[in-house]
Amino acid sequence: MKILFLTGWHAQPGGNKPTFLKEHGHEVVEPDLDDDDFAVAVHTAQKAYDNCQPDVVVGLSRGGAVAMNIDTGETPLVLMCPGWKRFGNARTVKENTVILHSRADNIVPFSFSEELVKSSVLPPESLIETGKDHFLSDPDSLEAMLEACERHVYHDPP
Repeated sequence: MKILFLTGWHAQPGGNKPTFLKEHGHEVVEPDLDDDDFAVAVHTAQKAYDNCQPDVVVGLSRGGAVAMNIDTGETPLVLMCPGWKRFGNARTVKENTVILHSRADNIVPFSFSEELVKSSVLPPESLIETGKDHFLSDPDSLEAMLEACERHVYHDPP
């Protein structure tokens, strides 16, 4: 499976989440997103999407907001603690979206993801509570990310 991974603010490509996906046999494309100009980050992500035509797009924090603001057609989204209220103009997501978030997130409130689910008319099970903080780097969160990617690509419900 080919995954477009959009990193968070000031996160460098090659972190533990994309590495985890690669270790599980997936091809991961990670564009280097501009940290200062959101429009440039969206442009970079759109170009990467268009060039690689991924099976799924994963967006972490600010990268989740970037994912929401690019044209991904029917490609499923896996958003991790998406920073959508702080960045970009998108206020809803498409039906084939899964959101992973920790209630203990002290950077992007869990309530933001609850609001996104409601405003997007997603089923409640589209929001998966996982992790101990904003970074979702613990083993359970990594497994939840992998499962969300694989489940969505094979069109099973969340």
